[in-house]
Amino acid sequence: MNRILLQQPSSIVFGEDSLVKFTEDYLNMKHKSLYLLTISPVLPLLGGLLKTFEKEGIRVEINTGIEGEPSFSDFEKVLLEARNFGADSVVGIGGGSVLDVAKFLAAMLKNDQNISDVIGIGLLKERRTYLACLPTTSGTGSEVSPNAIFLDEKDGGKKGVISPFLVPDGAYIDPALTVGVPAAVTAATGIDALTHCLEAYVNRFAHPMVDLWALEGIRLISQNLEKACKDGNDIDARTAVALGSVYGGMCLGPVNTAAVHALAYPLGSIYEVPHGLSNALLLPYVMEYNMPEGNERLAGVAKALGVTQSGADSELALAGVLKIKELIAACGLPSRLSEIDIKKEDIEKMADAAILVQRLLNNNVKKLTKEDIVSIYKKAY
Repeated sequence: MNRILLQQPSSIVFGEDSLVKFTEDYLNMKHKSLYLLTISPVLPLLGGLLKTFEKEGIRVEINTGIEGEPSFSDFEKVLLEARNFGADSVVGIGGGSVLDVAKFLAAMLKNDQNISDVIGIGLLKERRTYLACLPTTSGTGSEVSPNAIFLDEKDGGKKGVISPFLVPDGAYIDPALTVGVPAAVTAATGIDALTHCLEAYVNRFAHPMVDLWALEGIRLISQNLEKACKDGNDIDARTAVALGSVYGGMCLGPVNTAAVHALAYPLGSIYEVPHGLSNALLLPYVMEYNMPEGNERLAGVAKALGVTQSGADSELALAGVLKIKELIAACGLPSRLSEIDIKKEDIEKMADAAILVQRLLNNNVKKLTKEDIVSIYKKAY
């Protein structure tokens, strides 16, 4: 069995009133200058927290400027503002983009490294600033992962900063914060979370310890995502999907994702397609590509998805692919690149970008050439 390293926040709080618990924990730490990254729709939910902090004499600087998937240029503006404010702590309350910026900010706030020095795996030297993350979507699992993803405007590519110093001190997952998320966003982020679990399980470096999280995450999300999309106030469904998302995030450090994410990145960088939707558009076609090498693992995925038929692994694997397609359709997401106005003539350009994401392609159970990537894009078109 290959060696594995598991790293999670020192404190993970999940469930009802986790936002209240965060407020209590933060006050006990005696910080005085909080830099809060969030999004405007969430601000009404933070009124009690902000009043409490004001009463306790805690300075709070609020940034709601991260509205889409962030670039390094976006990050540099936030870093300058936080330094000028004199932040002694950083909290992210939002979707994956907000959390990624908050994580990287806390690490770079008192760090003399340049951004270009830390892009990649394990290059950050330290983090000396308290960091907490509270997700408002059930998708990236960023609140428990060591990853932060940014658009590099110099070459148009998606770049990852991966480091144990990006794992927050505290993760507070309150499903109530996801209730107001629109159905389309719920669907896309939910498929993203499911993809994290699925790709960690169907992976060259899969590990029995992570398999437990991955399979349970697949089960929770697949059984509850459609319910959460159709009734955003279904707190039981929201809670199940949120827990599945946490499991997916916990898979990202020790195992990580593979070809689905690698092929999804160019859709975001070239066409600005939201990350979760990009994964949804490619997931079933990469699953099909991974047959037959991944049949045994894909059969396990099928069972976690609720496939009850018996048969050979190849039959179960195919049934799992069909189940994924059904779930994507039931959640109201498009199933073809052509449905979102991707240009067929850009497939070569997308493949050129995807083949560069070797840190993820190397995890795939079946090797991919550029020609293979072109073929997958065409099947997904």
